[in-house]
Amino acid sequence: MATPTAQATVGNEQGPGEGWFDRVSQTQAEQPHWITPLVTVTPRLEEEFRFDIPRQTLPDGSTITSYGGGKGLELIPSERIELIFGIPSYVDHEPASTRNGYGDMSFLLKYRVLSASEHEGNYILTFFFGASAPTATNNNGLGHALFTPTVAFGKGFGQFDFQSTLGMGIPSGDRERIGTPVIHNVAFQYRVLKKLWPELEVNTTWWPNGARAGKKQIFLTPGLLVGRIPLWKRLGLTVGGGVQIAVTDYRAYDHSLILSIRLPF
Repeated sequence: MATPTAQATVGNEQGPGEGWFDRVSQTQAEQPHWITPLVTVTPRLEEEFRFDIPRQTLPDGSTITSYGGGKGLELIPSERIELIFGIPSYVDHEPASTRNGYGDMSFLLKYRVLSASEHEGNYILTFFFGASAPTATNNNGLGHALFTPTVAFGKGFGQFDFQSTLGMGIPSGDRERIGTPVIHNVAFQYRVLKKLWPELEVNTTWWPNGARAGKKQIFLTPGLLVGRIPLWKRLGLTVGGGVQIAVTDYRAYDHSLILSIRLPF
């Protein structure tokens, strides 16, 4: 006969991954339960697989479609920390081009500094450190590693929230050409019927130096996200779409259609 101590030990045994997922659930319970915007990187910690398809239309009418959008696997290995492993996108140029190929590989580390759930204050403050490796083929990347320190903040008011990031891209070389662009994004969202999230984002890039010194491009991005839809146990589905519309004379492209598919778990 098993002793009471042995019985308690057996009763408390956890299957593979249960301890990991318990920690993830606890970590996410301590932050707002907003949805991740289309473009703005959320200050919230997420665990999911994400695949985006942005299709950019350039001023000359040609298009560039990125299958993957540089997204990938997002994990919460410990409390307050998230790691994102971006999968190199396949970049397709139209009209048909010999430039078709893969983009750079990217990584992102998030460290959540402050947070409170909807019942405790509804806010979050997170620091990011992003990096990309020059793995692209056929000139579909920057040509150098890029490091991007960023601060991100969000605040909710009832069904409304905004999430914002401010960062700078620092290339490992050729800074005279690339510069150190300052990137600011802010997303405004309103939750409708529990699972519908209409949003408007403002996406801004400003070059203080380099070949584009003094130039600024701004996009307005209306969109709609739906989720989280339960699929099986912890696995869910979130989908979203929208369009980036250039509102400045200087811009890398006129507009971009965006489809985003996420599998949170």
